Amino acid sequence: MSRAAGSAGSVGRADPIAAPYTQLMASSRHLLARAGRPAVCLTAVCCGMLATAPPARSGGARRLTLSQLVGQRLVVALHGTQADGWLRGRIRAGQVGGVILFSSNVASPSQLTALSASLQAAARAGGQPPLIISTDQEGGLVRRIPWAPPKRSAEQLGQLASSVSDTAGSRTGAALRNVGVNVDLAPVADVPAGPWDFIQQQHRAFSTSRYTVARDAAAFAHGLESRKVWPVLKHFPGLGLATVSTDDALVRITASSRSLIRRLLPYKVAFRRGLDPVVMLSTAIYPALDWRAAAWSRPIIRGLLHRRLGFTGVTITDSLDAAAAVRHRTDDALALRSVRAGADLILITGSESASASVFQSLLTAARAGTIPRSRLVASYDRILALKGHL
Repeated sequence: MSRAAGSAGSVGRADPIAAPYTQLMASSRHLLARAGRPAVCLTAVCCGMLATAPPARSGGARRLTLSQLVGQRLVVALHGTQADGWLRGRIRAGQVGGVILFSSNVASPSQLTALSASLQAAARAGGQPPLIISTDQEGGLVRRIPWAPPKRSAEQLGQLASSVSDTAGSRTGAALRNVGVNVDLAPVADVPAGPWDFIQQQHRAFSTSRYTVARDAAAFAHGLESRKVWPVLKHFPGLGLATVSTDDALVRITASSRSLIRRLLPYKVAFRRGLDPVVMLSTAIYPALDWRAAAWSRPIIRGLLHRRLGFTGVTITDSLDAAAAVRHRTDDALALRSVRAGADLILITGSESASASVFQSLLTAARAGTIPRSRLVASYDRILALKGHL
């Protein structure tokens, strides 16, 4: 993943303060009940957030504005070590659902803690759900927060017992949680074939064995979840066979569908073990599966991931800025394609003006009905269920 260099429509007479938290409680209790987990602690947390809000009205997401339904889908970048007034205003208005932090946003533990707190304060001030605050903390070369674990790369972890990966995930989760980060864009679930694949060259894959990748990716994800930091398995349906990064070139992975399906074992194992990760969608093209890139492919998102693998959680695109740049397209066009195909969270790692433009384009499409409201509500429900964990 690289860092590439409106007004609110209204439906009904929703309570803009209480409705998001009401829906957050309902969605989260439903998800936890399905997993057989008690909802007492989560309900207590949600009730604490509601303490300063007016009494909730019924309707949840279905009574929210189109602006809020669209805004919760955007995960955007910020520049510098503080959030400017424009970004905080967009967060208060519900036009942003999350942020991604890069090394340039990180100076010290106290600075990062203060930054996270200011972002969450903006969401609370607007009566919005808590923000997703994410970063890439894989280990080895990809570690945005330099003092936080894991120091070992995924390749090094894959050479050790799976308990080491679980511990690494747990320690990473604790360190991220301490500075207000609640989503880790890790672990990598890709299965490379050999040293010529760029993921392997960067030591970001646990192994060239799909069994080892499945074992250690699940262990690392479990460690993160144990600290209430949510993992992101990436890059579905796999970048293991790519010889260059999708951030730098238009990538076509010409493997057979059978070969691609075999490399999905890490996802199958994570789902079977009861983990509830976010899944990041690759921007590579897989001709054996579809002529469109995975991040805006309905057959891959809805057919393969949701129907065939049974995944019911949240999806997030890889950086659409990088994908747009190599295709000579706009972020807006790719974001619209991704939403129509069924992606939940849209990752925009470029400028604030670029992410604001994506928001306006999606909002315009929602108002025109080219993005059905039912689809917006379904994604909103999934996103709020995720935020219930956080």
